[in-house]
Formats: sequence, structure tokens, C-alpha cells
Amino acid sequence: MNIIFQSSPWWILVCLLVGALYAYIMYQPLPLPGMSSANGSGDTVGGIDKRTSYGLAALRFVVVSLLCFLLLNPLIRSIQTLTEKPTVVLAIDNSESVAAAGRPALNKALTNLQQLQQKLSEKGLDVAVRNFGDSLSNADLTQIPFTQRTTDLSGLLSRIRSDYEGRNLTDVVLVSDGIFNQGVSPTFGQYPFAVQTIGLGDTIPKKDIQLKGVIANRIAYLGNQFPVQAEVISNGFQGRTATVVLRQNGKELGRQAVSFGQNDTFNQLTFQTTATQKGVQHYVVEILPQPGEFSTQNNRQDVYLDVIDGREKVLLLALTPHPDVKALRSILEKNENYEVDVRTITGASDQTPPAEKAYDLIILHQIPDNSGLSSALVQRYLAKNTPILFVLGNQSALGPFNASNSIVQIAGQPGQSDKVTGVLNPSFKQLNLDPTRFEILSKLPPMLATYGEYRLQPGSEVVLWQQIGSVRTTKPLLALNVTSPRKTAVLAGEGLWAWRQEEFALTEKQEVVDELIQKVIQLISVKEDRRKLRVYPIRNEFVAGEKVIFETEIYNDIYERLYDKPVRLDITDERGIIRNFNYTPTAENSRFEISRLPQGAYQFKASIAASPGGKAEQASGQFVVRDLQLEALNTTADHGLLRQLAQQTGGQFYSADRLDALVNSLTTKPHPARLSSTEEMNEIINWRWLFFVVLAFVTIEWALRKFYGGY
Repeated sequence: MNIIFQSSPWWILVCLLVGALYAYIMYQPLPLPGMSSANGSGDTVGGIDKRTSYGLAALRFVVVSLLCFLLLNPLIRSIQTLTEKPTVVLAIDNSESVAAAGRPALNKALTNLQQLQQKLSEKGLDVAVRNFGDSLSNADLTQIPFTQRTTDLSGLLSRIRSDYEGRNLTDVVLVSDGIFNQGVSPTFGQYPFAVQTIGLGDTIPKKDIQLKGVIANRIAYLGNQFPVQAEVISNGFQGRTATVVLRQNGKELGRQAVSFGQNDTFNQLTFQTTATQKGVQHYVVEILPQPGEFSTQNNRQDVYLDVIDGREKVLLLALTPHPDVKALRSILEKNENYEVDVRTITGASDQTPPAEKAYDLIILHQIPDNSGLSSALVQRYLAKNTPILFVLGNQSALGPFNASNSIVQIAGQPGQSDKVTGVLNPSFKQLNLDPTRFEILSKLPPMLATYGEYRLQPGSEVVLWQQIGSVRTTKPLLALNVTSPRKTAVLAGEGLWAWRQEEFALTEKQEVVDELIQKVIQLISVKEDRRKLRVYPIRNEFVAGEKVIFETEIYNDIYERLYDKPVRLDITDERGIIRNFNYTPTAENSRFEISRLPQGAYQFKASIAASPGGKAEQASGQFVVRDLQLEALNTTADHGLLRQLAQQTGGQFYSADRLDALVNSLTTKPHPARLSSTEEMNEIINWRWLFFVVLAFVTIEWALRKFYGGY
């Protein structure tokens, strides 16, 4: 430690001079009454004898000089040096696949690791233990549970690198079987330490049959058939046959035999089944166990399918057959969630949509029309708030159209049109449209747009503007309004079919035009959620062992967010067992977590009690908890990966019975302790104990003066 002055050190002499002058003035000798001043022995200061007054003057000198010294604001520079011993981290892979080779061999390896930890500590190294779940510095290694259901070796090493950044970490001893099923290969990483690897497990492939994977749709429609594809691999069963079974709720839906040839190790087979129930359905694909199999845990996989009850029904109603009608139908049928009903008004009764049939979206092509054939149908659909897309053409009746839509009013003569191209409106932000992709619109043939004066209505937004030749106009070509009671869109021209054909000629794809129409249709047809209670899982699928998390939103009558209202949550599994939970969402935490749910498909229902004068609110849904069984898919140790990792990082590979060689390697190579110094600059005036020293001196002086009658 040393003192640094922010001004000249000569000011210390001034501080001492001020202290001496102050003490002299306070305690200069005064003659006692009736005595000669020549008699020095009788001099006193305020009735205090000379010796005591000298002591008090010294106290006053110290206090005043110290206070003046502190006013100079000197700094204390201190340097602290820390010695950090070299650190070795034992990174232990505690996944299920490590224990698959047998517990006796694993217990022996763990005992050797415990001895390794002790020997390294005795040699002066700091030893820490890490696994996939915790830091286990003081744990008994023989008691580590090998229950992790996934293996991410690169993640484990990356976390160690992050946690020990800037510290004296010299080596990481990775104890593993070399199998990973999450993340990337650890050989892809860069590490500032040497990775010594210890190989566990059995590198000899087991005699086994396993279900490597199951491929199935995530969504199916009620009543439709869908495929379930099973991938089977085998080892040691050449020339034999196995049986694969598909079940639902314990009922067998189908079985197929798979034969393994002399060189075949991979086989694929497909089941066709029908979605007969709505909601999340649980299917099981299983290979019947064979004699001599190493493990049957990898013979089964679960498949969860969301069966939807019906598509969104779309009515495409046209005045006459037209190429645009076929183009619109092709665009809609790209989305499997749409069921398209195409009708034309030709006078035949079978072409008229049934009056009792309800639709989720209506597309009117050149309707209302000049002839008035569609008037009755238009009035029927306008009486409902079903979303409508108007497509105008030469036969559109502008008067009834103006009265039927909330987007644009057009004043023009029937049968007149302009040839226009479309220009994307950069101010339109309701849809995520890439402007660079839509530059292709300028290369497409012109549409025939209705001629006239256009006047946009309040709440309308323009997606495409009309451009006539090289002149950009303020007339909308494609516009919409999603704020009115009926969500509506208008395409003010015909020739969509030519756009799609030209785009295919230019790019050999039909993506940009289709994307534009699809997104507009989705925007006007999406159903607004007006529920006051919304409870939903943050994902539709969870992995067994992780927490299932629900988000909760509660609103009042004017849709302001509410908190602190008790919520009841009932969760029902496939067997009908109901689990009840109660929680209260707050502004700080609106989520609710549930732990340790077993695998399966679950239905849930949430509710809040009715408020005075109100009604109870409910929300429901479904989710899935999957048991991935990743550790059972591969149990053959990969020591080649461990050797490669050790070689890349400057380490060595060791088998579990050669740990003494590892101890010798770690303790014989130089591992100097790391010295780290920190420098601090502190103001002396911030030292609290100085205040109490000054206070003590002042108190002693005051007490002595009081005692000797100086006051």
C-alpha cells in the first residue's frame, strides 16, 4: 500500500502548521491570579496545569492536522495478489446409455474415478466434478445416478468453458461412452483447455432389433386416411422375421412382418389407418420382442396425432366460368385446412349453394353482377358477418358492390376498364411481405381493373396500388378492411390467372402471387379471439421429465388485462384420471408450471369463478407429453469420437482401467499456480475508522477539559 497525493505533498507542512497554530492559540500559557508571570511553575491554561495542557494541545494538534490532511483528499493504492491453484474438472456423462453396458463394470469405473479425484487433490490440484445436471464437487462419485434421458456432450463442455472463463483451468477429464443424441458433435467446438477422455461402455454392437424412427403427419382430418411409416434396424438377426404392430388405446389396428436378409440391417414399412376420433390421438408402434434381444426398450415408439374435425369451408361463387376461378381454387387448395366449394350461377338449380350450408369465407367473382342474377344470393350472405373477398370484373355491378363493401366506393361506367399492374404499398404492415420478392409484380402482364374514380373508406388499408404504364396512381388494386364487423377484401381487377402463368414462366415456380392471395385470405378469415379467459400451454408438446408451463390471460368486459384472480385447472389423461390445480396469476408471473407428468395425451380445462353480475369463464385445450427414449436408440459406445476429441485439444484417450496413467500425466506436466493481482484506489476520507479516531480524540480532549474545569 502507498499514498498518492492529488496535490503537492508540501501541503502536509501547511496542515501541520495549521494544527500547531490552532493548538497554541487554544492552550497558550496564562498567569494565575496573584502570582508573578516570572514564576513559570505557576502557569496554567484555564485552570489546567502545564503538563495536562501540553497533552490536550497535542490532541488538538493531531485532530486539526488530520482534518486538514483529509481535505487534501489523498488516495491509498493497494495491490492484492491471489494465488490460484491449477484446476481439473471431471465431466461425467451420467446418461442412461452409459449404464446400459452393465452396472458392475460401471461401479468399478466409478470407484476408480473416486480414487482419481483423491489422488489429484493430494497432488495439489483443485478438482471439480460436473455432470449434465449439477456441480458435484464434494459428492461421492459412486452414488451418481445415471438417469439423464439425453446426452449433449458439446453443451456440457461449452458450459464448463463459460463457467471457468478467466480461471486457471488446465484440463477437463471427460468420462463418457462417446454417444450423443442432442446438440452437435463435441469435436466441432474450440476449447481453451486440454480434454482428457476416459471411455466407458461397450464398443461391440449388441444383438438387437430396434425401432429407429416413426414418421407420421402431425395433423389429420377426421375421416381421412393417413400413413404411419416405421423404420426398423437390426443386428445379428439375419435371415429371421419380426412382427411390427400398430395399436391405438390397446386396440390393434394392423400388423406387418419384416424379414431381415443376410445383408439387410434397415427396413421400412408403412401402415395406412383412418382418423376416427377428434382431438389428440395416441398411437403405438411396437416390434414384438424376439428371443436373444439385448434390449426391448427400443422396440416401441409413441405417435401423437392431432385429428381436426373438418376444414374451413370456403365458397367460391362466380357469375360464369373464368380462368381466375380456377386460379383461385388452385391457390386455396394448397392449404389443406381449406375445403373449397366452387359454384357458378348458370341458372341450374344444382349450381346454387344450399341455403342451410354455412361457410367460413366467401369469394365472390364478378358478383354482384349487372344482370342481377346473383342479387338474392348476395343478400343472403350479406345478412351474415361472414368474411368476403370481392373480385371485380367487366360484369360487376358497381352500385350494389358499393352498397355491399366497407373498403372502397367506385364511380364509373359498366364495362370500362384500365390495364394496370400492381405495386406493393410500402406502408402496409399487417402482413409480413418481402418487398424484394414482390418486385416481380412489375414484370407480370396487366390486369383489367374497373375504370372509375376510387374513394377509400375509413379503416381500409391498401395492399397493392394500381400502376398504369409507368404512372403510379392512388387507386387501390388490392385493399382490405379488418376493423369493420365483416372483414372484407377487394381485388379490383381480373387476370390473376395470367399473373400465375407468367410467374411460372419467369421462375418455374408459383409462389409470390399465391403467397399474396393466401395471406390476404388468412387475414380476413382468421377468427378473432374474444374470450375473457385464455389459458394455454407454451408448446403443444413437451418431453417427459420437463415442466409443462401454462400461460394465463384474464380480461374484463373492455378487454383490459386482469391479475390476482384464482384459476382452477383440471388436467385429464388418457385413462380419465383428473389432476386438479389451483393458482393465482400475478402481474409479475402469469405462468403456472406442472412437474413430473408421465407421457401421454392430456386434455385440460381452466375456469375462474363468476364475478357479481357476471358469468364463469372457461378455457380448454390439449397437449402431449412425449417419452423420446433417445438413450435406448443407440447403446454402442463410440470411443473413436473420444479419441478424436482428445487429439484435437491436446489430450489423450484412456480406458477405464488405465487411470493411473492419467494421474501421472496430469501431475507430471508443469501446472504453475496462477497469480492474479488487483489494484484498488481508495480515498482515505472514506475510511470509516478514521471518523471514530477523530471522534475519540475530540471526546478525550473535551472530557479532560471538563474534568479539570477548563469549561
